[in-house]
Formats: sequence, structure tokens, C-alpha cells
Amino acid sequence: MDYPSKVLAKAVEEISGLPGIGKKSALRLALHLLKQPDSQAISLGDSLKKLVIDIKYCRNCHNFSDAEICEICADERRSDDVLCIVEDVRDVMAIENTGKYRGKYLVLGGKISPMEGVGPSQLNISSIGKKLENATVKELIFALSATMEGDTTAYYIYKKFKNSGVSFSTIARGISVGDELEYADEISLGRSIQNRLPYTEKD
Repeated sequence: MDYPSKVLAKAVEEISGLPGIGKKSALRLALHLLKQPDSQAISLGDSLKKLVIDIKYCRNCHNFSDAEICEICADERRSDDVLCIVEDVRDVMAIENTGKYRGKYLVLGGKISPMEGVGPSQLNISSIGKKLENATVKELIFALSATMEGDTTAYYIYKKFKNSGVSFSTIARGISVGDELEYADEISLGRSIQNRLPYTEKD
């Protein structure tokens, strides 16, 4: 496609690099921004710049944060006894939206997937061990996607820490097999957390 402006062409190229946005959608978005007051586009640009420069990862749980410690980890009203293991920051957001969980989290940053070249060393699994050393955690909850990779990740963590003295549980399968946590409705996800089951080693 020929563009009347190199500046417009560059903007379309950058926007179309976002997931799920093709060149036509990117052009529509760029043209939409041009029709808005300059302040709106400038505000959007400033927000994206801050997103890249200012956002941090919580040094306790690897959740997104504005400070070194995220609001969840810093909240003294939340239980240190229970640690919910999730794959992604979006899973933390999904569980928080249920209002049914008052413990802490550990974000793995993905799941074990040999097909995609993701091994245990590329995840935040070692952070679990550091938390267990503090002797405050009594239960690990696996809130991982109901997929082969999610099950493999849970099994690996279980095998690695099964002699640490903590109990293991997994969210109840109100979530369909093969589903990602972030797409579950809040009621089903909330019930899955509340009705979690003991995690046992499968034969």
C-alpha cells in the first residue's frame, strides 16, 4: 500500500506490529488519532513511553508493579500462608477480579513447553524455593491452565518441592480442559479457587 506520508507509513508499520492488528486496522487507528485533538495522541504516546520505562516487576512475586514491591505483596491483610502459582500477570488479574482469594502470588512467567523451547530454568521456579525457605508458606495452589503444558509445569514444581513440608492443591476443574485462565468467567474461576483440590502425584 502506498502512503501519502512517510510519517504515516511508519506509524502504521509500528501499530501493525501489535498482536491481532493488521495493516488495515493499523491505518484506521492512525487516521483516527489524526482526527483527535493533539493532546489525546500525545497523552497516548506518553503513556506508552511510561509503560516501557517506568513499569517494574515485583521482586517478591514478579507481578507488574509501580514500585519494587507490588500492592498485593505489600498488603499486610493478605495471608502469607498460601501461595498461588500462576503462569502470567493476566492470571493474577483474573483471580483478583473474583474477590475470592486473599493470599499471595508467584508469577512463573510462562509454562514448561519443550515444543516452544521453554524449560524450567527460563521460568521463576527458583523464586518458589526462596519463599519456602521463609517457612511462612503452608500451601501452594496450582492455578495453571488446564493444558498438557500447565500439567507438566505443576508436576515439575510438585516433584521439586514435595519434601519441603508444604501442602499442594490445584484449582477445581470448573475450568474446561484446554482453557486459559484469563478467559474463564469470574464466577467459575472464583469457585475453582474456593473449591480447590489436593494436588496428588499422578501415576
